[in-house]
Amino acid sequence: MITSAEIKFIKSLSQKKFRDSSGLFVAEGEKLVAEALSSRFEVEKVYRKEEIGDAAMARITGLSSPSPALALIHKPEDLSKGQVPEKGLFLALDGIRDPGNLGTILRVADWFGIEAVFCSEDTVDCFNPKVVQATMGAIFRVRIHYTDIPALCKGVTARSGKVYGTFLDGENFYARELSNGPDSPSLIVIGNEANGITEKTAACVTDRLYIPPFPADDAGSESLNAAVATAITVAEFRRRLF
Repeated sequence: MITSAEIKFIKSLSQKKFRDSSGLFVAEGEKLVAEALSSRFEVEKVYRKEEIGDAAMARITGLSSPSPALALIHKPEDLSKGQVPEKGLFLALDGIRDPGNLGTILRVADWFGIEAVFCSEDTVDCFNPKVVQATMGAIFRVRIHYTDIPALCKGVTARSGKVYGTFLDGENFYARELSNGPDSPSLIVIGNEANGITEKTAACVTDRLYIPPFPADDAGSESLNAAVATAITVAEFRRRLF
């Protein structure tokens, strides 16, 4: 059974202020719920359609069609404790606003073994239901931190690391040396969907890269989607390891 108060509370978690005040977020679908249960995250409660009924599940779902399972999950406590890593390859998201883009970027990070993603404070909340759904479970494996991105970049360079960013006036990154951070941190900055990397963060970038179109002198689109650009960039960094 599920009470009216529970239904109201679950529906309220679609808003960030209630996720923040309660420390809980929602994951829907058998796969996501199973991923949550086997992760480091603490699961508060699981609701299953066969237990609460179709009508009740339809009232609490945030999807177009109710899924068989929905879980309430505690947010991790280390969201704002991102430390400058000693070595390795990491992502920094500078103002990503679209939930689908963030979810896909986290999925890309998971696929390519990026252990942590650092987000600016104005990046969309990673526990937004649309973000969680788009991650396809990556939300439970990739470490996510909200922090001051320019300060993070300065911390990386202070450790003799590299800060990479993609720009239209950058250098062809296929022809550049790229470091996966074997001895010091390497950070790839991904900018806002409409405006790119902010001026303050751009000033901290040590290596300005450019993803060339094909053919190189005949670009069709003005730019790439942020999640697509992330996938192309990270894939090239990882390719250099083979």
